[in-house]
Amino acid sequence: MSVRDVASFVAGEWIAPDTGARNIESAITGAVIARAGQASLDAQAMLTHARDIGGPALRAMTFHDRARMLKALAQHLDANKQALYDLSFDTGATQKDHLIDVDGGIGTMFVFASKGRRELPDSTVYADGAVEQLSRRGTFMGQHICTSLPGVAVHINAFNFPVWGMLEKLAPTLLAGVPAIVKPATATCYVTEAAVRLMLDSGLLPTGALQLVCGGLGDMLDHLTCQDVVSFTGSAATALKLRQTPAIVQNSVRFVAEQDSLNASILGPDAQPGSEEFALFLKEVTREMTTKAGQKCTAIRRILVPETQVQAVIAGLSEALAKITIGDPRADSTRMGALVSAAQKRDVLERAALIATEATRVFGDPDTFTVEGANKDKGAFVPPMLFHCADPDSATHVHDTEAFGPVSTVMGYRDAAHAAALANRGQGSLVASLITADAQIAREITLAIAAYHGRVYINNATSMKESTGHGSPLPHMVHGGPGRAGGGEELGGIRAVKHYMQRTAIQGSPEILSAITGTWIPGGREITGPAHPFTRRFGELAIGETLHTAPRVVSSEDVEKFAHFTGDTFYAHMDDAAAARNPFFPGRVAHGYLLLSFAAGLFVQPDEGPVLANTGLDSLRFMKPVVPGDSIKVRLSVKAKTPRNEEYGEVRWHVTLTNQDGDLVAEYELLTMNAF
Repeated sequence: MSVRDVASFVAGEWIAPDTGARNIESAITGAVIARAGQASLDAQAMLTHARDIGGPALRAMTFHDRARMLKALAQHLDANKQALYDLSFDTGATQKDHLIDVDGGIGTMFVFASKGRRELPDSTVYADGAVEQLSRRGTFMGQHICTSLPGVAVHINAFNFPVWGMLEKLAPTLLAGVPAIVKPATATCYVTEAAVRLMLDSGLLPTGALQLVCGGLGDMLDHLTCQDVVSFTGSAATALKLRQTPAIVQNSVRFVAEQDSLNASILGPDAQPGSEEFALFLKEVTREMTTKAGQKCTAIRRILVPETQVQAVIAGLSEALAKITIGDPRADSTRMGALVSAAQKRDVLERAALIATEATRVFGDPDTFTVEGANKDKGAFVPPMLFHCADPDSATHVHDTEAFGPVSTVMGYRDAAHAAALANRGQGSLVASLITADAQIAREITLAIAAYHGRVYINNATSMKESTGHGSPLPHMVHGGPGRAGGGEELGGIRAVKHYMQRTAIQGSPEILSAITGTWIPGGREITGPAHPFTRRFGELAIGETLHTAPRVVSSEDVEKFAHFTGDTFYAHMDDAAAARNPFFPGRVAHGYLLLSFAAGLFVQPDEGPVLANTGLDSLRFMKPVVPGDSIKVRLSVKAKTPRNEEYGEVRWHVTLTNQDGDLVAEYELLTMNAF
């Protein structure tokens, strides 16, 4: 077998490994299959290339431009993923493991592409939260905005997910408009390099948006500034060392870490043997112990069960683990492949031995297990190892030693409070799961453990068919955890994008804020269009374009007719004396929804035109009651515009209703789809 040269992509050029290269072995055979690394790396050239070329190109694109780019990249990777599968077998991963890593990473890109189009504006500025009125008359306002950092994101990734680990960081980074330098773990960097080549060869990325380091970073971290970000996944010891880099400390460089995690899964006291929840618990634990050979940052390391169920759980898990076929991951019959390397195998066995000083191994002998289709001694194979700790209160290693492989420990708890206390002994984890059908138990345990865990996954017979699993970080939800888990956050939808942007408070007049954000703010400049706004196409409408309607008087007959037509005969609309006894009303009042209907009648242009559909309204508030004899009029302003596809876009209209005295009666935002 030829040895593969794994290159780095530096300042626009592929750099082959040289005298500083390190050999990479197959997890299956132990044979050298690749080499990667350089004796020296021009880190400053990479940073300059990213900051001066990649950054400006990305920042010139809107969020929607970047989202479309992400979607196209994901489609290109999806069409060529077989090549990534083929390479990944030598990491010890099975085909099912590839679906988590490769397909999971591609799926994450698709999600961020979708969220970018749906939740971010077609702009380079993101308005974060509502406008704050900072003065009595509203001439001085405040708004938080997020803008792209003009620096570079350095992504330092772990060996276990060479594709997902890169893409889950890269997608929000590029969506934020920030270039990335990706440094994968050397043991599996050949898979990451193949994925990077696919993306670069697609021609979809601006020059300088993505660079790759296969090997050491050299002195790159010493050159970082306050506009850069380091996102790290790996061990707590390495994270601590990197955090203490003088430039990172002195320049307040953003440092996001996802590190060691002693994740726990709790079997609820209501989940008895024979129940669907009990069977689900065994299935979840077995899967998390054996998927990727237990090399997952979210894998279950501690199994917390009622003391009365300890033996039943051990028996059930032992039976399930005995069915796991260990072998060559390329074989269809293999359920669990190898650890990533011989070094990782040694580390896992050493840590398992440490756990064994406080717990008894009840399943999985590393000296006598069977491997199918591969040489057990040459490959990095270990069996699933299940331990039982009879005294978890006095134990320490089971709560602070992570054997990063198929190793987990069963321990009993007395009651819900004890279960929570044991879960929290991990001093911070990425995820804790709870299998229960008891809503009160779920609430009690969740509130007791939430502060120590980045995610709490609760499952039972109701949700089990659609749930994604204890160990599955989703791009929609935060991935990270406090304490030992690193204290950082990744993913979480648009939250992840904001990690690569600066939040700034801007203050000024409504017109100034509107000019900066591209969103009309009440009190800002109103534009009178050449025709009724409902006759104008999406591209013709200007932000701030405003229509003022004539007034309409609301009569008692209107209120009566609306009440009987709709069936809404609530007393405040029908009985003057009863309404007067209500502290909110002076007497009989008009229906709020009658006012909305009249408002539509005042501003709608009825002819066929570019307004295709009314898709809803947001932030409706009724400020002052309208009594028969009052009049109302409407101000309709174009607040924001968001393209949706090639045929139409969403227009957000700010709508206010005022009475004959100029008092605000109601306010809301109307959404329509308008043709281009």
